[in-house]
Amino acid sequence: MSHQHETKNLKTAFFLNLLFTIIEIIGGLYTNSIAILSDAIHDLGDSVSLGISVFLEKVSKKDPDDKYTYGYQRFSLLGALITSMVLFGGTIYILTESIPRLLNPETVDPAGMLVFAILGIVFNGLAFYRIHRGKEKSINEKAVALHLLEDLFGWLAILIGSVILLFVDFFILDALLSIGIALFILFHVYRNLKEIFAILLQKSPSNIDMKAIEEHISTFDGVIKMYHTHIWSMDGEKVMCSTHLVLKRDLTIENMQSIKNKVRNYLLENSIEHVTIECEFLKHSH
Repeated sequence: MSHQHETKNLKTAFFLNLLFTIIEIIGGLYTNSIAILSDAIHDLGDSVSLGISVFLEKVSKKDPDDKYTYGYQRFSLLGALITSMVLFGGTIYILTESIPRLLNPETVDPAGMLVFAILGIVFNGLAFYRIHRGKEKSINEKAVALHLLEDLFGWLAILIGSVILLFVDFFILDALLSIGIALFILFHVYRNLKEIFAILLQKSPSNIDMKAIEEHISTFDGVIKMYHTHIWSMDGEKVMCSTHLVLKRDLTIENMQSIKNKVRNYLLENSIEHVTIECEFLKHSH
C-alpha cells in the first residue's frame, strides 16, 4: 500500500508540474519575462525528475537477477543524474539570456507576471501538499517535496517583483530575479550532483562513523579486531558493508555464528542492512 501511495503521489505531482510548465512557458513568452522563463526551465527539470521517479520507482523494486546481482536501486541515481544535468544546462542557458538584459533591460508585462505568479503558487502549492500530506514519506518523496517548496519560494519572489513593477518602471528587476533564481537552482544542482557522485564513487555515508563501529565491535567477546571494512550505499538509502573479523582460536562454529549474528544486529541498528562478514582466527605467535 505504501508503495502504491508513493507512486500515486508522484504521478499527481508530475501531471500538475507538467501542466503548469506548459502554461508558464507560454506566459513567459507572452509577458516577455525572463524570470518566468527561468522558472519554466526549472519546472521542466522538475517534470523530468518526477516522470523519471515514477518510472524508476517500479524499476527499482525489481528483485536482483543474473544481470543486476545487487538489484536495481541505482536506477534512481541515473534518474537524479539526468534531471540534474537537464537543470544545469537549462540554467546556464537562462543566465546567458538574462545577463545581457542587465545592460539592456526590456519591457515586461507586470500584470501578466502577477497572474502567472499566483498560478505558480497555486499549482506548486497543490503539488507540494499532495506529496507532503502523508505521515510516512519515502526519501524520494521528501526530496520531491523539497524541490516543490523551492519552486514556491521562486514564484513568491516573482510575485513580489511583479507588484513592484506595477508601480515602478524598474524593468532590470526582471533580469535580477531571473539571475537570482538561476543561481539558487545552480546551488542546489551542485549539492545534488555532489551527493550523486559521492554515492556512485562509493563514498562512506556521512552519517556512519566507520572507525567508531570497528572499535566498538572489536570489544565484543571473542573478537580480536575488525578490519578491512568497506561501507557504501547503493542509492543513498540502502547501505552495504563488507568486513573481516579476527577471532580467538578457541571458538566453536556456534560461537563464531553467534558473533556474526551479534555484529549483523549491531550494524542493522546503525542503518547498515546488507552485511558480508569474513572470519579468520588469530594465528599463533612464534
